Amino acid sequence: MKLFHIHKRFFLMLNAISILVAFLMHLPELIALSNPVADNCLFPDFYWGDVSSEILFTYFSILLLFFLNIKLMMPSHPVADLGWRRVAITFVITLVVCNLLGKGFVYLHQHFEVPAITAMLHQYLHPLRDILIACIVTGTCYLDYQNQRSRRMLLENEQLRTENLVNQYEALKSQLNPHMLFNSLNTLYSLIRESPDKAQNFLQELSRVMRYTLHDNLSHTVTLNEEMSFVRSYIYLLQMRYEDNLDFDINIPQELLQRQVPPMAVQMLVENAVKHNEISNRNPLTIHIYAERNGLCVSNRIQPKLSDSSSTCIGLANLSKRYQLLFKQDITIEENEKIFKVTLPLI
Repeated sequence: MKLFHIHKRFFLMLNAISILVAFLMHLPELIALSNPVADNCLFPDFYWGDVSSEILFTYFSILLLFFLNIKLMMPSHPVADLGWRRVAITFVITLVVCNLLGKGFVYLHQHFEVPAITAMLHQYLHPLRDILIACIVTGTCYLDYQNQRSRRMLLENEQLRTENLVNQYEALKSQLNPHMLFNSLNTLYSLIRESPDKAQNFLQELSRVMRYTLHDNLSHTVTLNEEMSFVRSYIYLLQMRYEDNLDFDINIPQELLQRQVPPMAVQMLVENAVKHNEISNRNPLTIHIYAERNGLCVSNRIQPKLSDSSSTCIGLANLSKRYQLLFKQDITIEENEKIFKVTLPLI
């Protein structure tokens, strides 16, 4: 289907190039035929039918080689770059196929009397013509692919900018909603009366959370170390509110802290777990944050709230979309009767 789409879009261009190259390859013979008074010592004993047959065969050969090149140069992902090895292999295959097609035409001429030019000079020029045709076909397909790749990358960059704006809006809407501020200020008010020292620490961590959330960061990614520093401040606020009823088990190897994640990705998963699970003396909640192969996992035991409203899954869908646009990868969501787990690829 993809190959058919490419043929449909570029068929006229490929035809034009094939016709032009076919005529140019046989220009000496055409010049010789157009001047009958000259002594045709270079191309003796040939006629218009012979040249027409050669041009027609060259046209169809070039068209076939174009389709072969499009197929060979089609990578697994549309924006992946073509390495020089792949281009070189494609050129060699094109050259070999072009030579085989020429031998096939000679076979048709010898056994089925298909018109062809038999002049010795014409035979000597065949290898040079094969090389020129292979260069033209492979070069044209390579330049066309690079042009399409650039256009796709520009389109995806525009999508990424749009998605980043949507993500910033969703983050602000999620983090700076009156409910969160109300809970934080209530906790701060209680701490001021009970423990001024704890209130000071709480206010400091709250300012870090707000600063990270509101920071006008043009980068689409942050290091895991930066993200976890923010997450620990956010965890501090949660634990001051839920006290011993909320616990965190964090186990991340030091060598993974320089890997990249989208900003607020881990925090969103922590917030998601707190939002949709009961946290009480009867049912304390433990959230596990740990590395697994090349991913970061956030998991918790499922203990839904009795009055929990249905989830729209906007946060997870937004995070999944950001991963697809940024890294061409996706998050993994696993859920059974007991455990809910999300795995973030670490880039």
